[in-house]
Formats: sequence, structure tokens, C-alpha cells
Amino acid sequence: MLNHTKQYINGEWVDSTSKQTIEVVNPATEEVIGQISDGTAEDVDRAVHAAKEAFASFAATDREERIRLLEAIADEYENRKDDLIKTITLELGSPVTKSEEVHYQMGLGHFREAAEQLKTFEFTEQRGSSFIRKEPIGVAGLITPWNFPTNQISTKLASALAAGTTIVVKPTSKTPFASIILAEIFDKVGVPKGVFNLVNGSGSTVGNAISSHPGVAVVSFTGSGKVGSGLMKNAADDIKNISLELGGKSPLVILKDADVKAAARSALTQIATNTGQVCSAATRMIVHEDMHDEFIEAMKEAVGEFPVGDPQDKKTFMGPQVSEEQWETVQSYIKKGEQEGAKLVIGGPGRPEGIDKGFFSQITVFADVRNDMTIAQEEIFGPVMSVIKYKDMDDAIRIANDTVYGLAGYVFGNDPEELKKAALNIRAGQITINDSETDMSAPFGGFKQSGIGREWGDYGIGEFLEPKAIMGFPS
Repeated sequence: MLNHTKQYINGEWVDSTSKQTIEVVNPATEEVIGQISDGTAEDVDRAVHAAKEAFASFAATDREERIRLLEAIADEYENRKDDLIKTITLELGSPVTKSEEVHYQMGLGHFREAAEQLKTFEFTEQRGSSFIRKEPIGVAGLITPWNFPTNQISTKLASALAAGTTIVVKPTSKTPFASIILAEIFDKVGVPKGVFNLVNGSGSTVGNAISSHPGVAVVSFTGSGKVGSGLMKNAADDIKNISLELGGKSPLVILKDADVKAAARSALTQIATNTGQVCSAATRMIVHEDMHDEFIEAMKEAVGEFPVGDPQDKKTFMGPQVSEEQWETVQSYIKKGEQEGAKLVIGGPGRPEGIDKGFFSQITVFADVRNDMTIAQEEIFGPVMSVIKYKDMDDAIRIANDTVYGLAGYVFGNDPEELKKAALNIRAGQITINDSETDMSAPFGGFKQSGIGREWGDYGIGEFLEPKAIMGFPS
């Protein structure tokens, strides 16, 4: 059992003021694998006090000190590689190969990237007679999601540390143990007392306490739009800065000249990776009407390349949903799609054949989807795809932008001019052409209801800084 019922506050593991605990379940087996503390507002208050006490000295550190700290964290992160991979596989149900290739690597990448960005980051600027300095904003409250136990928390932590802010973080209660390993890493490398504090617990208690606390200067949250809206209201009471990375319903525009089989594999990869539990995943495939039927047949042929099953099996591509609640949500959307008249062409309701335990869904594809259907408009957060026909490029762009979200967009094809036209006109924060590699120095964040602010690289560091302008500063 991975029992860990203490909080990390002011450089040490301490008892929570609550005796209540939260059970953590392995979604592949439905067995309890451990417990964490169900923290309190008092725990948060202690953590914020520690962070405030540490702020002045940490904000005064120079870039070289912070670079050394980030590099030491990254080195120790690498030393804990096996522990992180094992833990993510158990608590999230991520296939062991994906725990290494995606989750572990992305977490490591953010610490390395922040250290690299810090080497050239411009904290000061002389503009005419004015001197401008970007200063650490204050105590940062970080609230992180369950779907990427190392990625989202690492990008926030790395950026906040690079900026010189102190931190109170609340990891998700569904996948908390990878975050606890990060706390152990921070402790091992000697992050100064009070600079990093971790409080486990529920979002309704700990998350609200962080976003409402007058000692917190900025809140950075990744999660659902509903929760993000509530945190904004909390933050408004004392005019906190807030950064939100929320939901998505991203389009993949497949050009008429695309390699159909390659496009089908790209589409299936989008919804099968992390069991579709990816805010930026392309879940609306916008396909030219002349290639629609061929595209559907290509997916039917390729779906066997994405086996669903035991996360411990290295041949598995897709594991379970994170929880029974999330499984039921996905199932309800599949039924809704059928009720609204979409044509089920792959998968469907229920577990995959041969699996009778665990929160496993089938890879599911709907054709004949209209963009006004529920399954095309609402974030499902599961391996469910909507295939939508378009007539020409203008029609494809119209469909792509016909959503309240704008986190990501994807384009697949060959014609350079058509690729550029689609990429430049999709209203989303990050566009990927032909499965290009992720650039962790580029900004990540969304338009519209997909959020406020940006993460990753120098943009992420900037979220934790405030610019100060000094007129007539002596040279």
C-alpha cells in the first residue's frame, strides 16, 4: 500500500490537522492502492504562511542559483525514474511504455527546459529613460489535474521556481503519489524551507482554500472549465492573478491530398493516447467529403494497432479511464451519440471484449456527426471520436472554429499552402501540422473557454512575474 498521510510544509513532512483520509484506486484492477490525507484549510494556511516567510529570500536569489536548483531537481528526477514510471502506471492506469515515453519524459523536459530558458531570460529592460524589471509575483498556488501526474505539475513548478516565487501546490487526489515523489525529490536536493509546500486533499476544501487565501498572489490551475470558473470567482475577491488551462474539443483537419492510412493512424493515436484523457486531444476529425468513406475503412483496418488492456503489458497501447466516475461519463456520451443519430462505426458502449474488470472503455468512432451534436461540442475526456465531413477549406475552418474551446488544433496533408491556411485560421493556442514533434519552449494554452495565460518555456515563467517600471532610474 502507498499510504502517505502527511503534508509537506516548510521543509518537512507533518501531520495534517485532519484525521480523514482519501483512498486511491488502481483503475485497472479497481483495488485500493493507498491513502492520502484529506487536508484542511488550516493545512493550507500553514503552507501559505511558510511560503510567505520564505518569499523575500528566495525572490532575491539570482538566476545562477535557480538554474542550479532546477538542474539538481532534474538530475534527481532521473534518479527516481523507475519509481515514477511504476507509480504512474499504478495510479493512472497508464500503460507502462506510455508512463515512460510520455509522462516521465514530459515531466523531466519541463525542468530541463526551464533551466535552459533561465539562462537567457530577460528580467530587466532599459526602454528610453525607463528601467523595467520583472519581479517574482509572490506566493503561487498551484492546483493540478489527474490526467498527467508529472507533466502539468512539473511545468508549473519549474516555471514558478525559475521566476523566484514560492509555492503551495495541491495535487489531484486521484493520482497523488507521483506528486509526492516530486516532493521527495525537492526535499532531497535541498529546496529551501518554505519555498515548496504540498497539501493533499479534495478540490472543494484544499483547492478552494488556496484560491481564496489572501496570502496567495497567483493561482495556476489545470482542469475543467466548471472548476476553473469557480476558482476565478474565489480569486476575484482579492484581485489575484490567475492562469487557467481548461478543456478542449480540438479539431484535426485532414486535407483532401492526405495519405488516408497515415491520417487514420494519426487520428486513432489522438484518441487512444492516455485513454483520450488529454485536454488538447483532437476528438473532431474534419474530413473532406470525397475521402470520408475511405478514411473510415482505414481506421477500421488500423484500430487493431492500438490494443487495450493490462497497463503492465508492454504491448498495451491504451489503459483504463482513471475512475469509475470517468468511465460512466464516457459511456453516457457514447449512448448520447447513438441517441442523436450519429453512426457508430468502431467500438461502442461497455468494456472491450475479454475484459471484465477495471474502468476500460472501447476505442469508439462515430461517423455522420454534425458539429452541433453533443458529442461534437462537449469535452468527453475519453477515447471517443467524431468524424465530420467538410466541402472545402473555408467550410473546414468554419467547423473547426465552431466551438467554445480553442486549446489546440491539428492539420494533416501535403499542400503547403493549404496546411498554412488551415493552421493560421484555426483559433486555438497551439497548432500541430503533420504530427510534428512537441516543442517545450513554445507557449501552451488556449483561446476562448480553454483558458487564460500560457505555460511552458519563457511564457510559463512570465506567468509568475510582475513588471515594474521605474522612470528616471539612475544609470
